[in-house]
Amino acid sequence: MSSFEIIGGHKLHGEIFPQGAKNEALQVLCAVLLTSEKVVIDNIPDISDVNKLIGLLQLLGVKVRRLNDDTRLLVDGRSYEFQADEVNLSVLTGEEFAKQATALRGSIMIVGPLLSRYGQAFVPQPGGDKIGRRRLDTHFLGMEKLGAIVDFRRGGYAVKAQKLKGCYMLLDEASVTGTANIIMASVMAHGTTTIMNAACEPYIYQLCTMLNNMGAKIKGVGSNLLTIRGVKELHGCQHRLLPDMIEVGSFIGMAAMTQSDITIRNVGLQHLGLIPQVFRRLGIEVWQKGDDLFVPSQEHYTIERFMDGSIMTIADAPWPGFTPDLISIALVVATQAKGSVLIHQKMFESRLFFVDKLIDMGAQIILCDPHRATVIGLDQVHRLRAVRMSSPDIRAGVALLIAALSADGKSRIDNIEQIDRGYQHIDERLRLLGAEIRRID
Repeated sequence: MSSFEIIGGHKLHGEIFPQGAKNEALQVLCAVLLTSEKVVIDNIPDISDVNKLIGLLQLLGVKVRRLNDDTRLLVDGRSYEFQADEVNLSVLTGEEFAKQATALRGSIMIVGPLLSRYGQAFVPQPGGDKIGRRRLDTHFLGMEKLGAIVDFRRGGYAVKAQKLKGCYMLLDEASVTGTANIIMASVMAHGTTTIMNAACEPYIYQLCTMLNNMGAKIKGVGSNLLTIRGVKELHGCQHRLLPDMIEVGSFIGMAAMTQSDITIRNVGLQHLGLIPQVFRRLGIEVWQKGDDLFVPSQEHYTIERFMDGSIMTIADAPWPGFTPDLISIALVVATQAKGSVLIHQKMFESRLFFVDKLIDMGAQIILCDPHRATVIGLDQVHRLRAVRMSSPDIRAGVALLIAALSADGKSRIDNIEQIDRGYQHIDERLRLLGAEIRRID
């Protein structure tokens, strides 16, 4: 187990490049299983969740070749070549596959491409963040509509189909990973598949763009109504990941909490949705400079109110609403704002349970129920105090890291393996901005 030791209270300065999008990477890496030809993916982040998925693909027999070195890793991500021309399906029932797949929630997305290309797949119950119930019904109900037979057994899901057939389906929820899995299962099905209430996050846009470049026939890309005409086979392609919008939002919050001026380079502004706008509602100045965002140093920032004078509410919602992955960041930023805000996390019932650690640091937060917290901002008058704490999940871990950077004194965050799952060399990158942070093994 490793920890971060942080001496807070220092203003940061400089520029930082967001890594490649983690959530996109977990989808498009699984898509390499759809073809026997070579697929090149650029800007892959060096984070444990992605590295585990690459290892899982190798275990299945996918040939993986690194195309660049680490010299520009803090500016640009890694490039890999994948070729799934000798996939070994017998691995799916082995102990090593079960061990690796259960450690990674993204492993669920190998089911769609394997079912599409080979007519069968198996995956154990996947792991991931402990942030509440995360059901998989959408994935498998969609596959059943395509003609697959799903058997839940031995703690895993076995899926088989003699022939997948296109159909119309209305998803019971706009699940991002569920939509991705169903898309990959549909691209080589016989006939036309229509998916209504599809997730339309940038990750899905990117996956569909990549699949179309591989020869798929997907229309409605970027909307919640997708039409997929099945093709006989897919081919190789080259694909580049978007900048990680969760990192962009995290850096905006970090700049505000530490009263720093930071430039976030090459953010992919057209794919950020409401993210800059929501942070502006919290009083943070966010300036656009081409495809860069600049957050100037602010001694104070004031939370807006609604037009009728009522208290501001920040809530997550399916895209193009505010992404659930940044609710933790918005909450911690509000602790040092002027004013009050209601944070409403609708999707996961355990994601706000980390606020007890912020309360220990001196934050004024009322946890109303598992989904809602009221934050009364301290307006930088009362600084957070340093404490020792543990990271419960990726996003809460970074929220606590931001709190520690702004706090007076020396903080320690344990279980930082959670943070490493989603943020590439975060300690090294923050030191380049002037942060006092070191990793303790």
